Amino acid sequence: MRRTRLAGAAAAVLALALTAAGCGAGGGGGTSAAPSGQRSGAASADRVEPLADRPVPRLPVTVASADGTEVTVTSTDRIVPLTGSLSEIVFTLGLGDRVVARDITATFEQAAALPVVTRGHDVSAESVLSLKPTLVIADTSTGPAESVGQIRDAGIPLVVVRPARNLEDVGRRIGEVAAALGVDGAGEELKRRTADRVAAVRESIPAREGPALRVAFLYVRGSAAVYLLGGAESGAASLLEAAGAVDAGKESGLTKDFTPLTSEALVKAAPDAILVMTKGLESVDGVEGLVKLPGVAQTPAGMDRRIVSVDDGVLLNYGPRTDEVLDTLVRQLYGERT
Repeated sequence: MRRTRLAGAAAAVLALALTAAGCGAGGGGGTSAAPSGQRSGAASADRVEPLADRPVPRLPVTVASADGTEVTVTSTDRIVPLTGSLSEIVFTLGLGDRVVARDITATFEQAAALPVVTRGHDVSAESVLSLKPTLVIADTSTGPAESVGQIRDAGIPLVVVRPARNLEDVGRRIGEVAAALGVDGAGEELKRRTADRVAAVRESIPAREGPALRVAFLYVRGSAAVYLLGGAESGAASLLEAAGAVDAGKESGLTKDFTPLTSEALVKAAPDAILVMTKGLESVDGVEGLVKLPGVAQTPAGMDRRIVSVDDGVLLNYGPRTDEVLDTLVRQLYGERT
């Protein structure tokens, strides 16, 4: 899972009482792209779908890095993306065969065999440099700062891009990665494909009488006793709203990313359904374990056992597979559609 706000929130809770997360070098594999607005049936949560036509990078390029520097990229022969979501974009753009390492959160099939260059969620500069990359792509959540600086001091072009926080950020993030790779045309194609597919899912949402479903996003890790309720900045609100639902945590007045789960907070949120990551649900022994957490059994969602789970590696990535995430949400919230 994505290390942005989740990592900070979990770390804060752990500090107060007591974490968060998300090629075979051949990324060109996978299914060919379906027409705009449609998904190939072979695409799944653990596999990315590269563009049908593999792009040829036009280099050198000079791009603005989100940390305030300008970076000139002269080669994309050996790429190291330092988050799972960045890896997903690089592979989907069609340059997966040039990726030589992965972050621990890059769990999709085409990247699974690559060496991991992170420890927990911190980048190992030594591991990255040992692979002789010609381009490293990070985002503003990548750390520690010392490791990022060490990579840059070694003369490796390192481009930092801003994280995606909602659906509106998807196209921008794809475009920034594509620009750093010298494949702007492929970036535009992928932005169109992604937007068309998201729009197609949104159009398929069934009409519903009465108020929108209230959905609470819980981040849970039973093995670490971390139980958090998502608020306005958790990253889930945009997806839930696109699915025609209401983020119950945000609607109940939680303005930050996450807050420790309490019976009072969850009962106030009054969710009709609860959204969790798949591994989080497994960590509390499934639905029956989840309803034993504070307040869950007292909510409409808990009483109805209405639990929605989405794979950790894609839920908050806001990238080329966001349409699949949205489709999964819609199907679980409203049932299979004809």
